Amino acid sequence: MKKQDFIIISIVIGIFSVFTSCADYLKEEVISDVGYSYYNTAQGIEAGVGAAYASLRWAYSGENLHAIQQLGTDTYQEGQDGSWKPALNRYENSLNAQLDLLYQFWENYYKGISRTNAVLKSIPNVPDMSDDLKKTRTGEIRFLRGLYYFYLVQTFGKIPLIEDAQYEVKTDFKRTSVADVYKFILGDLHFAVENLPESQSDYGRATKYAAEHLLSLVYLTRGSAVSEQKGQESTDLENAAKYAEDVIKSNRYSLENDFKELWDIDNQLNKEVIFAVQFSKLLLNNNNAGNKIHLYYTMVYDESPGMKRDIENGRPWRRVRPTDFTLYQLFDRKNDARFYKTFKTAWLCNNESNIKKWEEVKDKNGNIIFTPAPELLGKPKMKLGDTAIWVTVERYPENTDMDVLYASRAYDYYPRNRQTNAKFPQNYKFYDNQRASVAEENGSRDWYLFRLGETYLIAAEAYGRMGNYEKAVELLNVIRKRAAYKEGEEKPTEFLLIEGGKAEESLKSTESEMLLTVNDIKDNFIDFMLDERARELNGECIRKWDLMRAEKLVERVEKYNPEAVNIREYHKLMPIPQKHIDRLDPKGNIEEEQNEGYY
Repeated sequence: MKKQDFIIISIVIGIFSVFTSCADYLKEEVISDVGYSYYNTAQGIEAGVGAAYASLRWAYSGENLHAIQQLGTDTYQEGQDGSWKPALNRYENSLNAQLDLLYQFWENYYKGISRTNAVLKSIPNVPDMSDDLKKTRTGEIRFLRGLYYFYLVQTFGKIPLIEDAQYEVKTDFKRTSVADVYKFILGDLHFAVENLPESQSDYGRATKYAAEHLLSLVYLTRGSAVSEQKGQESTDLENAAKYAEDVIKSNRYSLENDFKELWDIDNQLNKEVIFAVQFSKLLLNNNNAGNKIHLYYTMVYDESPGMKRDIENGRPWRRVRPTDFTLYQLFDRKNDARFYKTFKTAWLCNNESNIKKWEEVKDKNGNIIFTPAPELLGKPKMKLGDTAIWVTVERYPENTDMDVLYASRAYDYYPRNRQTNAKFPQNYKFYDNQRASVAEENGSRDWYLFRLGETYLIAAEAYGRMGNYEKAVELLNVIRKRAAYKEGEEKPTEFLLIEGGKAEESLKSTESEMLLTVNDIKDNFIDFMLDERARELNGECIRKWDLMRAEKLVERVEKYNPEAVNIREYHKLMPIPQKHIDRLDPKGNIEEEQNEGYY
């Protein structure tokens, strides 16, 4: 399957950079003598649509959406490095209206909205474009506008609702109620569903089914509200289930048989992906910013004997690490293949020059605590391709002499007792071994924004919230069946050494152990769904929104993230960026312009 993507180059993005800062979004910039009349041509519209898609890339081209969505949750906490830990993981006072990352988030998605509004204003005036193509491009644009508003309203609550292109200076942006923003989003997405084709010749463009997936998620988000007012209606959950099942029943998508194959970088154009944010190996096509998510989950492997940094293992930025809940409670690690297909636990020797040799080991007092076998003394501990690092979920008893244990291993050994913010099992879904060099930060992997695995979970949750647990279990078991080890599939080393598996079970299916019954889910359904989403969608930059949607952010973070000691109820929303507030004229009182808890 050839990736015939449509590329947005820098000049195109420049043409439609309608507001590049919060001040600039009050007026349009005209770039390279290209005036407003350019937008009234087919070429101008195509450039504008491409630029509207380009706003999707910001989330993954740096420590952006990843930091906002993964830090400070029940599933991830801070790694050794990074700037956003105090604010976004520990919820310290630095999480405030001055936080630049939140302003970048605000600016980027309003920039995307401005681009969509400019296209929508111009497209009726284009003479050299067919009505069918106008309809398709309008559907794409309203899909994108709905998506950008959905990101903003989930993150900030009440926000300015800008429905039309702004070509004049405007400073009086009032925040619109959450209910009205959701109503607007639903209007855009229903239009997109009704007007987008089922498929497009350019890979990467939105389709009817991408719009239906998003529409189902928006209905689920609004319909999940209990204490919060989002304008929810009694039919929301029914609609969430309907549109998710429309995608499932379309038969245009199917789950990858093997969860690990879903994340193979050579298998990105698989049938599970409904909509992806595109990146190219040619940085110019990415506006000089590639996908950098591969950097942030990686532990420090290159300081161990027998190891050096290479392209295959990635650059170890160690920005986040899994919580103990993720590693030790969330998964049935013996039977659920997703754990060892998500988390990397072993690194193979790739550097002969720093392999250590077997020798006697003494403690700080000079006492010999370990002596290797005579035939090993003075010989290398490993060779290329041998295990150099093993990071396990195993915990040794407190009375174990860990110094002796470590000395007796040929490889660097990190059981649970020894793990740190730099050494931990790492999520390796997003690895990128196709970068130009070891030092290259920019990756070319596409980002799966919507995939069928999540579509099943949306439908299951909608049915379960309506009390139809039988239907919820039916849908969940499709996902759980894929998550099981298949008959004849070789299980990881840990199956026997750590997880309690028996030799005769090594090639046996675990499907029967993974399948659910109604009794497994009905008593604590919402928490079960949050757990299942964490298993299936681990690290996919949506976790905080999941917790906010379920009104469980504080409860679960307090329970599972020991570093987030300062979290409070008001943290369910982020602060409105001060740079936006400072530019308002007239400006309301602080209670009107800022979210509670941040003034």
